[in-house]
Amino acid sequence: MIKLIASDMDGTLLNEHDKLSDEFFHIIEKLKKKNILFVAASGRQYYNLKNKFSKVKDDIIYVAENGSYVVYKNKELYSKTLDKEVVNSLIKIIRQIEGCEIILCGKKAAYVEKNYNDFIKEVEKYYLKYEIIENLEEVNDDILKIAICDFKGSAENSNKILKPDWGDKLQVTVSAKIWLDIMDKGVNKGVAIKFLQEKFNIKPEETMVFGDYFNDLEMFKSAYHSYAMENAPEEVKRQARYIAGSYKRNGVLEVIKRKIL
Repeated sequence: MIKLIASDMDGTLLNEHDKLSDEFFHIIEKLKKKNILFVAASGRQYYNLKNKFSKVKDDIIYVAENGSYVVYKNKELYSKTLDKEVVNSLIKIIRQIEGCEIILCGKKAAYVEKNYNDFIKEVEKYYLKYEIIENLEEVNDDILKIAICDFKGSAENSNKILKPDWGDKLQVTVSAKIWLDIMDKGVNKGVAIKFLQEKFNIKPEETMVFGDYFNDLEMFKSAYHSYAMENAPEEVKRQARYIAGSYKRNGVLEVIKRKIL
C-alpha cells in the first residue's frame, strides 16, 4: 500500500503552461482521505512552491531547493546549509564563467546581483521572493543552495568547469538545461525523501516518486515505485523502474488514478 507520493515539478507535475491541473486538487483531497502524504520535491524555492499549491498549501510537504529545505505546515523539518566561506569562494569563481549568473538561495529569500530581462525572467519562474543586491558576498541569510543560470547550457559549460574541483566536496547537480545547483555534500531529493520515510515510518515499498531529470535520480533510489516521465532523457528513464506519460498529458495524475485511487 502506498503511503507517500513525491513528485518533481517542472517537466513532471506542472504542465507546459507552468500550471497544476485543476484535477490535481481533487486528487489531493482523495489522497488525504486515504492518509497518503504528498510531497512536492523540486529545485524551486519554498515560497514559490507554497504559492503553486496555495489552495491546499497545508496538505503538501515541501522538499525545496533540491532537497536542502523540507517544510510541512509552515514548520521546518530539515535543512542543510552551505558554509559562508565556501559560498563566497564559489561566488568569485562563478562570476568568471561566461554565460553564468548566480542566485543565492537562502531561507528568507533568493538573492541576485544582475537585473537584465532574460535573467530576471528565469529567476521569476522559480523564485517568488528575491532581492536584487549590490554584492552577493554581503548576504546575511542561511544559504541552502547556489543556483547557476547558465545560458550556455549547464551540462556542457558550468558543470564541466566546477565539478572537477568541487564535486568531491559539494553536491553539484545539473537540474535543468540552463541550471546547475550546488548544495552541501550529501544533499539531494533522495536524502530528503529518506528523512521523511524515517520520520513518518514509511518503507521504500510504500513510496511512489516521479521525476524527469538528473536531479531526480537519487529520489528514484529512495522508492520502489519510481517513475520517470515519458519526456525525460533516456539516461534518466533507465534509472527508474517504470515510465509515466508525458507531463503534457498529466502523466503523474494518470498513474495515481490508475494505481491508487
